[in-house]
Amino acid sequence: MSSTTGLNWFKSSYSTAQGDSCVEVAITERTVHVRDSKDMTLPHFRVGRDGWARFVRYAAAR
Repeated sequence: MSSTTGLNWFKSSYSTAQGDSCVEVAITERTVHVRDSKDMTLPHFRVGRDGWARFVRYAAAR
């Protein structure tokens, strides 16, 4: 697991004001990091940008 120091995390515009059921993402040159916004002490995961793009297309089609 790489360090998350210096990553610029952001939430979806669909995130509610209460902050529940949200994830945050941080985009780097090669990867997209994903974490639980309710408990940022939990480990995050990262996926390649191409994999992330496929996931977003799949989710948008649902």
